[in-house]
Amino acid sequence: MTAHARHALHEIAPADLHDRLLRHEVILVDVREAHEYAAERIHGALLFPLSTFDPLALPADPPRPVVLQCGSGKRSAMALTRCGAAGVPVDTHLVGEIAAWKVAGLPTVTLDPATGVVVDRQQRCRTRD
Repeated sequence: MTAHARHALHEIAPADLHDRLLRHEVILVDVREAHEYAAERIHGALLFPLSTFDPLALPADPPRPVVLQCGSGKRSAMALTRCGAAGVPVDTHLVGEIAAWKVAGLPTVTLDPATGVVVDRQQRCRTRD
């Protein structure tokens, strides 16, 4: 039996994740590579690239579960399998990944290609409230 089969994997919808991030109820971990993370990311996501992913290095804050995220779902599923094999209680990833996040109209952090300046749309959303 594989680690993937032993552990139920859960998905969280973009809107639900956004709400939980705003309430500081979860820790979001992006398992894409550094260049992908630098180009565009979800505000507050921590970078733990799959190429060097160590489940034992993930933040441990029991009241705030870790949610994994990548570009298409393949790498976050692989990271979830590694967590299960290591006995790390991480079992949730973002359904549809960052593409679904953007389709839902949720903000991302990007780089302005003309200036290299970080554009954090999450901060702009907060100032409008």
